[in-house]
Amino acid sequence: MSEDNLYAPPEANLEVKQSSSQGWDLAGRWARLGGVLVDSIVSLIILVPVMYLTGYWDRAMAGSVSFIEVAAYGVLGLLVYILVNGYLLSKRGQSIGKIAVGTKIVSNETNRILPLWKVIFVRYLPMAVLGQIPVIGGLIVIVDSLFIFRKDKRCVHDLIAGTKVVKAR
Repeated sequence: MSEDNLYAPPEANLEVKQSSSQGWDLAGRWARLGGVLVDSIVSLIILVPVMYLTGYWDRAMAGSVSFIEVAAYGVLGLLVYILVNGYLLSKRGQSIGKIAVGTKIVSNETNRILPLWKVIFVRYLPMAVLGQIPVIGGLIVIVDSLFIFRKDKRCVHDLIAGTKVVKAR
């Protein structure tokens, strides 16, 4: 309050600080992209041979796979991701790709690692399901990815799950 004017409105410091109580720095956009690419390559190393050995690859190249079969392989892909990365995500907040690029997933509110069920069923599953919708699914995935260009670098899946990706120490 101004000492000169007793009737002046109170003053408040409205500066917003970006640092968290634990000092986590947000991961860079390129690091996030790199992590996704490494995770995708790891999953493909497992999935492509399975697709080839089951004949799915040939049917897909011929354009003769049903929606049910595509959905089944989508579920298989998610299961492979969970099997490969589940332990790391639950203990460290990191997948193999996130370890490779030095990032981790934490709660936006508490800066703590989330339970595995929340990472899988709230962060990954909704976007994976929406991405399977013919035509519009691809657009949803693109919009989700483009949210990385916001100031807080949080994609739609981060907003849904209440997460952020930070630099690991």
